[in-house]
Amino acid sequence: MRDGHSSVAGIEVSIAKGWKANQYLSNMAVAYFQDPSDYIAPDIFPILPVQHSTGHYYIFNKAELAKDQYSRKPAFGRAAPAVFSHTEDTYSVTVDQIIIGIDQIQTLDYQRSGAPATIDPRRAKVRMATEQSKIHLDHLFAEGFFKPGAWDNVYTGAASASGSSFIYFDDANSDVIGLFGEFRKQMLLAGRRRPNRLTLGIDCFNALCRHPQILERILPGGTPAAPADVTEQALAKLLQVEQVKVLYGTENVAALGQNADMRFLFNPKDALLTYCPSSPSLEEPSAGYIITWDPLGNGAWLTTDAFEGEPGTHSEFVEQLMSCTMKKTCDDLAIYLSGAVQ
Repeated sequence: MRDGHSSVAGIEVSIAKGWKANQYLSNMAVAYFQDPSDYIAPDIFPILPVQHSTGHYYIFNKAELAKDQYSRKPAFGRAAPAVFSHTEDTYSVTVDQIIIGIDQIQTLDYQRSGAPATIDPRRAKVRMATEQSKIHLDHLFAEGFFKPGAWDNVYTGAASASGSSFIYFDDANSDVIGLFGEFRKQMLLAGRRRPNRLTLGIDCFNALCRHPQILERILPGGTPAAPADVTEQALAKLLQVEQVKVLYGTENVAALGQNADMRFLFNPKDALLTYCPSSPSLEEPSAGYIITWDPLGNGAWLTTDAFEGEPGTHSEFVEQLMSCTMKKTCDDLAIYLSGAVQ
């Protein structure tokens, strides 16, 4: 042992300054951060920045836009003017906040011990705040829009098809490809757009992966060296949508301090079929938007900052502000599938 640690007194002084006989690994730590690709809210509703926290937007009359209003020009006269009217709706953006404390004395101890960067309190708590913002967005979407009562067009899984019921995905006799063909036709008639995004609860996805109609179209293309696999991309191609997103997100529903009670954020037996553009566009309809506003005037709707605690507390805090609201804008561009599997 080096001279600085050669005596009991020397070891005690070194330990007091942060030296540890058993150092931590610098290339591994266990942290249950979710895979970033499992967060979905901005993948379904596009983000729409606005200049004011509250306001109005126009809704042009679909019936008038879809009506052929040309008429024969009379001799020496003119046709009646076409009808082109609009209504309006409102939005209101709210600001949510999370604050995470940092003990500066504890931080110094970690720095002196040579602990890996992942346990650095400032770094770790900024990452925690970012993770929390993603969970919060998905939670808002799940509570507001991934449920039957959120949409006008709701279909329910059943043992037989009739009216607004369809045969369960996990029933081998169901015609899932034909079903989505009917949904495309319905949305095209009602909303003048074909659906481009399918969001599946995990049980729905698993059922479709085992469905004979899906397997018979995918498995023949496989080889021993490259076996065929039912992926989100393969399903998107078969069901004629641009994107299939599986809802893998999870959350703890137990009170803090209790054993974790992990649940899926979204109902695993439900699905949502929508049309939404990849980005906001003037005069382009969308099932909904995430409307964002910059509360600090810096152009950012999600901001992270740090500030000192009260004198004598030797503390500091990481703060994050999120300013957004989720708004359904076109009911006829969404079809909700409730209880799609048994």
